[in-house]
Amino acid sequence: MTGNSVILAVARAILTRLLVAIPMLLGVILVTFLLIRIGTRDASLMLAGPFADAAMLERIRSNLGLDRPIYEQFFIYVGHLAQGDFGLSWISGRPVIDEIRPRLVATMELLLPAFAIGGFAGASLGIASAFRYGSRFDHTSRFLSLLGFSVPTYWIGLMAIFLFYSVLGIAAAPMGRIGMASFPPPPVTGSVLIDGALAGDWEAVVDALHHLALPVTILAIIIAAPILKHSRIIALDVINSDYVSYARSCGLPPRIIRQIVVRNSLAPILTLAGSELTGTLAAVSLLELIFAWGGFGQWGLNAILSGDFAAVQGYVAVIALFSIAVFLVIDLLVLWLEPRTRS
Repeated sequence: MTGNSVILAVARAILTRLLVAIPMLLGVILVTFLLIRIGTRDASLMLAGPFADAAMLERIRSNLGLDRPIYEQFFIYVGHLAQGDFGLSWISGRPVIDEIRPRLVATMELLLPAFAIGGFAGASLGIASAFRYGSRFDHTSRFLSLLGFSVPTYWIGLMAIFLFYSVLGIAAAPMGRIGMASFPPPPVTGSVLIDGALAGDWEAVVDALHHLALPVTILAIIIAAPILKHSRIIALDVINSDYVSYARSCGLPPRIIRQIVVRNSLAPILTLAGSELTGTLAAVSLLELIFAWGGFGQWGLNAILSGDFAAVQGYVAVIALFSIAVFLVIDLLVLWLEPRTRS
């Protein structure tokens, strides 16, 4: 394909994804909005407490706009959302976007390295297991994948803290992103690692890496398990395909066969990895709670438990936006890996 046709294919893919994403995003926002408004929990009663009188409840409802019709509340909320205004937290009174920004950076500091390690390890082990089908290596990798699927996240986190911190004493205390004896660097990006490097505070960088080691390892294991399982299945389908059988019958060396299998397995594995990444953003809350990470997931969980529904709406909207962005990147990567999709 010519350069112009490639650019057109990329532009068409982006436009198609955005056209699909907008109604999906509105649907997610609408469902979340309705579930919060028509739920059994009275937000004004939760905020005012059990001893509030009717006048106080009415005043709270009026301040929050809950006394207006639901459709009017929804259109007002969407109009503010289109301007980047996620509203005010009902608990703290601060803008929701200001509460999300630093916590999302903290979560990305944990999630992205774990996803890079777990995704690469899971895909590599899955493809290697497919090439060694039925061997001891294959059975071992399948057992490890099943183990990662079966064991709850919070149990792995608690057992890892007990073993590596309480018993062996080699892990950092599960009390946040940096030790209590260390001074955090001046905030620039919100990432302790990056801000420490920018400030030349290498003691803070080392301390932050020490605190990252255990939760990143645990999260990488959790991410690697499903990717390993599905990568093995995908690679086995490619190995047993007609074009690979034809390549073998033509006498191509094993190195070339492996390249064909890996290249044709990458696109579905990338799509799977994108789904795993978006799901992990919502599921990381328990791990952040165990390690007192103070990230986006822990904040969203606390907002749900405390009834801060304005924060919950922002939490769900950010997850939806993140999912759209991830799958847009995945679509572009598949477009680059699979020239056949450009037509």
